[in-house]
Formats: sequence, structure tokens, C-alpha cells
Amino acid sequence: MMNPLSVESYLEKILAPISPSKVVTVPLLEAVGMVAAEDMAAKLSVPPFTNSAMDGFAFNSADLSAELPFTLQVVGEVAAGSGEALRCEAGQAIRIMTGAPLPAGANTVVPVELTDQEPGPADLPQAVQVRESVKPGANVRQAGENVQPGDIVVKRGDVLSPAALSALASVGFGQVPVYSRPRVAVISTGDELVPAGVEPGAGQIPDSNSVLLSSLLSQQGYEVQVTPIASDSPEQLLAALQDLANEVDLIISTGGVSAGVYDVVKAATSQLGVDFTKVAMQPGKPQGFGMVNAAGKQIPFVALPGNPVSVFVSFHLFVTPVLATLQGRSGDALTWLEAKQISARIVHEVKSPKGRRQFFPVRFLRDEDGLCCERTHALGSGSHLVATLAQAQGLAIIPAETLQLPADTELPVIDLRLPWF
Repeated sequence: MMNPLSVESYLEKILAPISPSKVVTVPLLEAVGMVAAEDMAAKLSVPPFTNSAMDGFAFNSADLSAELPFTLQVVGEVAAGSGEALRCEAGQAIRIMTGAPLPAGANTVVPVELTDQEPGPADLPQAVQVRESVKPGANVRQAGENVQPGDIVVKRGDVLSPAALSALASVGFGQVPVYSRPRVAVISTGDELVPAGVEPGAGQIPDSNSVLLSSLLSQQGYEVQVTPIASDSPEQLLAALQDLANEVDLIISTGGVSAGVYDVVKAATSQLGVDFTKVAMQPGKPQGFGMVNAAGKQIPFVALPGNPVSVFVSFHLFVTPVLATLQGRSGDALTWLEAKQISARIVHEVKSPKGRRQFFPVRFLRDEDGLCCERTHALGSGSHLVATLAQAQGLAIIPAETLQLPADTELPVIDLRLPWF
């Protein structure tokens, strides 16, 4: 019998055959959270023209005087968005607003607060008295001082955050090449399942897994297709896979991955190249993955256990990195596993099974000594304790070689309050 794989080894194994999804071009307003498919170089300078950083008066620094105050003749004004070509001669000033282009001949701006004029709307004065000195070139933003045409603003593989999209807009982009968001199908298997909201009969339970997975996926911005509950029939599952392959980029199933007589997923997909293995973790020990050849293309297929807490933990450890890779992100297993880890004290004693890394749901607290956490249920990481997931804010991690930790021990926690990328 093979020894269970480590979490890192299993994650590396399932990420290895996955390639990014197709490249599409989308408007900036539709690209938030997507991943850049190529380096994007600035088309424009930022600022695009030399402009004022303050409301005030533009003049040439040759008119600066050691004797204060000194007076300049006001010969015009320029507002933000103005294309009027004004020129400032010796002894002259032009009233200027923040962001307005600096007039020819001017190289310095004195803020209105340092003059004899009042801030706010007012008639254009004939002269302005400068009461406090400024340095030559003060309050002027030079064209291109932030970005020059050709500078790389966003790199291939970067996540397009609101700030990144704003930067791209400022350098001339209206649309961007990105990796398409994966379309995902979710399949729950088991004759014991009934749809959420339907009263279960004898021996039946509500299908919480499809609700859990579809909600996690939707929260991350993916298009989700939830299929009808598959019975414990290999033929029905294989038919569903063929149908889904034409419509999605990733298929996730729950249940049927152990060694039971009715473990339909394992029975149906082993012939398609899905490999089932054990991972040295609790919960979520049985796992399955393969590139399924269906409808003439290779589709990643992730087979998760059926117990809801196992699904929850497995989604965060394995499915999210798969989705990120499909969407063009790069990173090894360690990168993904450490991406959201923080340190917190556990407020109570915990025990863990020998040889299996434990991940158990916790909620965060804060006391006089800083951040701490407690498990969401007294039974810890029991894979059937789905109702307590509502309070889960993190997944505390206990190493495989650790059997017991006393209260107030610092331990790593995957912070589920943070975005994955």
C-alpha cells in the first residue's frame, strides 16, 4: 500500500498538467480580478503634460525675490481641462487650478494660501502679492515624471486590481488582454442526497456540498454550473461528464472517492485517467484528480470527498490553486499554501492524529496579548460538522508529527477573510 502523499506533493501533482485558459480581450470595467495575459506598456506619459499640483498662481522662478512680499501682474487664468495656450512673461503670473497645464514661460506655482488672494471662487485680480517664498519649480508636476511611454505598468500574470485598472486607464488603455475566467461545473453524488430545501426522507440528507462549492466559486467571480445530483450510477456520471465537457473548463465532484461499494466517482472515472490517492491530512484524506478526455478535449477533474468540512478544507487547499493556475497565475505548492497564512495563538489545548496534518476551522479573537483563535466546534475538525462552518474565519494547521498542543501555543492559520489573490 502506498504511503499517503504530503499536502505539498499532492498539490504539485495536480497543478503540473494544468495550462492557463484562453486569452480574451475585455473592457477595463469588466476586467477586475482577472489576470493579465501579457506585459502592458504605457501608451501615454503620466502626467501627460506638465501641470500644476496646487490652486495658485504660475510664474517664472526668475521673478522670485528675496524681499517679501513681491507683486506680479495677473494676465489670465487656466483651469483643469483647458486647452488655451497662454504665455507668462517676466513680472507676470497666471491664475491656475490643480491639474491645469502649466502655461509657457512659467515653471513655478505659488499656492493661493501664500498670497494676498482668498481661496475659492473669485474674480480674476489684476495683480497678486506673494507673501511667502517658494522654491523654483515648486508645485509643478513634470510631464512623464511618473510613467514614460513604453514603461511596463502591468506584468503578465498580475491580478488586475482596481488600482491596476486605474493605472492602465491613465496610460491609454480602454481594454486589456486577460486569461478568461474558468467556467466550473459542480457535481454532488449520492443516492442519499436531496436538493437543499427539500425535506429529506429516511436515510437522506440535504445536499449542502453543491451550495457550499457554488457559493465559494461565485464569491471568487467564477461562472458556476450546478448539475442535478448524480445517483450512485457510474453510467449516469459518465454521461454527465461528457455533456459538461463542452460547457466548462473545470469539473468538481463531491463524494464517491473512498473504497466503498457505492463510491461511484472512483468507479466511473478511474477508466478516464483520474487518479485516486490518499493525502496525509485531516479532514480530506481521500482525493482524486485527472485530466479527463471528454468531448475531444482535456478537462481538469477534481474529485473531493463527500463530507462537507472535507470539501471546505479541500477547496481552499487544492481547488483554489487549480483555478488560479487556469486563470494564468503562477506559483508552486508552497507559494499557494503559504499565501494566506498568519500566526495566531490557540486558546485551548488541541490534539491531532499521528502522521496527518490537521486543518480545523477556527474563529478569530483578540485579547490583551494579540490575535488568537478557537475552534468552531468542540469536536474540532470532524468532517461531518458542516453547521459550524458558518463561524469559520480560518483553518488552523497542526503539523503531521505533532500529537498535542497546549493552550496559548502559536500556530499557523490560513486566514479565510483574505482574498486568495
